[in-house]
Amino acid sequence: MTNEEHVTSCGPISPGGIESSPPGLLREPLEFLFAEHYRHRQMCRVLEHLAAAPLFDATLIATTDDFIRNDLTLHVLDEEEDLFPLLRRRCEAEDEIDDVLDRLSVDHAADQDQARIVRTYLVAALEKKVAPSTFPGCADAFQRLARLEKNHVALENAVVMPMARRRLLASDLEALSRSLAARRGVTL
Repeated sequence: MTNEEHVTSCGPISPGGIESSPPGLLREPLEFLFAEHYRHRQMCRVLEHLAAAPLFDATLIATTDDFIRNDLTLHVLDEEEDLFPLLRRRCEAEDEIDDVLDRLSVDHAADQDQARIVRTYLVAALEKKVAPSTFPGCADAFQRLARLEKNHVALENAVVMPMARRRLLASDLEALSRSLAARRGVTL
């Protein structure tokens, strides 16, 4: 057996986990949100790995479930309750941001629905101590959430984040920072 055949027979190489965001970034809310987008991309890599992984990895499964249950949910709230309303207030008509934000809000709902489906597989895998990929439909569900998230994050990074940097005032950023921190139980 060649090295390549051995690696392939062992299944996909683990992507590692999902890094934590440095709490100090909360003082720089746009940098914090950008770092969160990077973490979402890490989640996508993990989901793609778990969709095909033949081996049970309790730690990776549990941390992914925890990320989806907590961090992903908080991030949606950060955007829907804080960032998007600020952008709607500060952007000008020529920015045409409303359609983008409306689309992202629809995406958030679809992402959350798909995340609930993914979590059922993750929880079942932990309970049964088996790889999630052993469940029928799991690979499709994991890959769908990864695809949705990648598209979502790409749009936010390409349009929303540059617009936020251009239009939000220092007072907006301070308020955003306080809201993000409060949502996480952090005092700045």
